Amino acid sequence: MAVYQVLVVDDSAFMRKIVTDLIEADPEFKVAATASTGKEAIQKAVDVKPDVITMDVEMPEMNGLDALKSIMQQSSVPVIMLSGINEQGMKETIMALEAGAFDFIRKPSISHDQDIAQVGKALVERMRAAMNEIKRKADREASLQKRKEIQEDVLRQSQRVQRETPAQVHREPAQKRIDPVQPVTRPTSEQSERFQSQSLKRNAPLGDQKKERSDKKAEAPKSPDRLPDVREAKTRKPVKPVPTPKEIRNSEPLRSAVDQVAAASSRPISKAVAGTEGAFNKIVAIGCSTGGPRALKTLLEELPADLPAPVIIVQHMPPNFTRSLAQRLNTFSPLHVVEAEDGMVLKKGSAYIAPGGYHIIVSNTADGKFILKLTEEHPVNGHRPSVDTMFESLLPFTSLQRHLVLLTGMGSDGARMMKKLYEAGVTSTFAENEETCVVYGMPRSAVELQCVRHLLPLQEIAPKLVQAVK
Repeated sequence: MAVYQVLVVDDSAFMRKIVTDLIEADPEFKVAATASTGKEAIQKAVDVKPDVITMDVEMPEMNGLDALKSIMQQSSVPVIMLSGINEQGMKETIMALEAGAFDFIRKPSISHDQDIAQVGKALVERMRAAMNEIKRKADREASLQKRKEIQEDVLRQSQRVQRETPAQVHREPAQKRIDPVQPVTRPTSEQSERFQSQSLKRNAPLGDQKKERSDKKAEAPKSPDRLPDVREAKTRKPVKPVPTPKEIRNSEPLRSAVDQVAAASSRPISKAVAGTEGAFNKIVAIGCSTGGPRALKTLLEELPADLPAPVIIVQHMPPNFTRSLAQRLNTFSPLHVVEAEDGMVLKKGSAYIAPGGYHIIVSNTADGKFILKLTEEHPVNGHRPSVDTMFESLLPFTSLQRHLVLLTGMGSDGARMMKKLYEAGVTSTFAENEETCVVYGMPRSAVELQCVRHLLPLQEIAPKLVQAVK
């Protein structure tokens, strides 16, 4: 079993001890060094070359955010942020995720042993996910390199064959075939007599030759007065009678076309949702987890303010952090981004982020408006909020054009209900591809269920989504 080396960074010696004990409770990880400041962390990241780093967000001299940015410039080691629940710590945590941190956990409460155990489990889970992603990406790069080498080898062989072929196909000019000499045979007496008779006829006087031809002509049978014209027989086509108006009305092609028009007119027409917030008949639903804040920033920056649909987002995140995430994303996106509240009326051109600790559900009112409901029902797939719960709430609303998106994240949350909506005829489904995912878990699960219409790198999702919605 591989033992991964960890660098623990925290300005509190007591917290460094707690985090070290939580990490080393798993035999897969070992704390190789600790640091108490951001500057010390930068230097030890170079000296120790750890496999993973845990970084406190708030520290004196240099905070965790600035240290993270410096470390990211030097290497691609995954960094997991440890954040307090104060407002400043949460804001800097969101910024750290945008800057390249792999993930974050909140700091454990020292007074609750159960809380410390839960945080320790979450920390090890994220570190293991980081190691798995590094291995996956290394395997993928090795596979791509192998494929490239094979292609280059095939190309070299092809070029070598092309160079050698002209010399191989050059041959000596073909010589004329000489048949063996046939033996000379003498004609028989009967052949000689026939030859002499024919020769005498050819040399006979002209009058005798004409007489002989006229005798043969007289003996020939008489031909009919007019032979049929072969060309005329081949090209002549039977003339079809002109159909009557009654026959036209009863014709199969016309009846088929009429049936198609009637069927189309009988289908239910998608009506726009009316209300004081403006009409819309389209909705976008997005799910993400590990790596999600950075992915959401990239996506929402490219969605226009006049997007004719509301956007609902589930990001796996603890309570309180989702409010900081919404405030942060609102500064970048042309959309109006807010943390969702119970009973909010959906508006096109707005984005709603499910609050940590609550499931988000789309519902409707008697007057035709669509609203959001928040529930504290049991976690689904280990998460609350859950992407599957949000997607499932969209199943009844067939009048809406539903566009589903799964971005980077651990696990498989969202894939099962994306499949169900896909089979029900949802308008479009998108997933972030392996190349740009921080963790290719949730999108991969949807791909394996064969319910993704557009598998794209992160930067290409927004333009395609806007095109699909508009």
